Amino acid sequence: MNGQQNHTTTQDGFITVIGLGPMGQATTRTLLAAGHRVTVWNRTAGRADGVVADGATLAATPGEAVEASDLVILSLTDYGAMHDILDSATASLAGRTLVNLSSDTPDRTRDAAVWASGHGATFLTGGVMVPAPMVGTEAAHVYYSGPGEVMENHRAALAPLGTPRYLGEDPGLAQMMYQAQLAVFLTTLSALMHATAMLGTAGMKAEETLPELLSSADSIGAILRAGEETLGAALDAGEHPGHLSTVTMMGATADHIVETSTSLGLDLALPLAVQAHYRRAIENGHGSDNWTRIIDGIREPR
Repeated sequence: MNGQQNHTTTQDGFITVIGLGPMGQATTRTLLAAGHRVTVWNRTAGRADGVVADGATLAATPGEAVEASDLVILSLTDYGAMHDILDSATASLAGRTLVNLSSDTPDRTRDAAVWASGHGATFLTGGVMVPAPMVGTEAAHVYYSGPGEVMENHRAALAPLGTPRYLGEDPGLAQMMYQAQLAVFLTTLSALMHATAMLGTAGMKAEETLPELLSSADSIGAILRAGEETLGAALDAGEHPGHLSTVTMMGATADHIVETSTSLGLDLALPLAVQAHYRRAIENGHGSDNWTRIIDGIREPR
């Protein structure tokens, strides 16, 4: 505990970044541009050449990298990689703050916070919601969770990466938000490719169809906001008024998409999954409710 109290702010602008994939490199360059002195380490040392040329210092070992700074940012494939790298450097963790920007499950994030605390370190979870080229731009924002005091102590140092959005003390919250955002993102990407494949069977090229499809995707937010004064309020109240659209109506559309995709010889994984949501709501007697009723089946799968 004493070690944790000794390092409550980022000392003299020193920050360590471990992991130099595209996100780690973008993180390092953004911090350098903000005037921080950045130490880096990567399992493939050659990946550090570019950021070292830009002013970063390459550490020889993970322990040396951790000891160079009070604030240590991890940009890795997953939390398993964190343990692969830092389990040999736990003696250096006391008094440091680990900010893990890697993707994994909320449960593994919570376990990692306990692990870090057991070695005298504090832990913040982060979820960067932009790709590498947008890190440090006005469009960037990063979700964080973990001890509020620790977040405030390092907010200014982390802010250059993107606007910090703090979610609360539970270290799993930022990871949960990150995964939820990616659930929307990845499903949308799959839907775009499915739709592009559908139109391609009619001889339409992607350069013709994607602008139209993206325009449709962009309009979804406006459509949802137009149907409710406070977006999500009815859902929170368990209300599903069907005056604008119903499960039955949307389910019929889902059926048509499955039929069309079948006739075109396309993969049915995505349309069948969507269809299943509506069919279950109808089977449960909610055909006249708003389409949001499908959340029941998502919350309580068979």
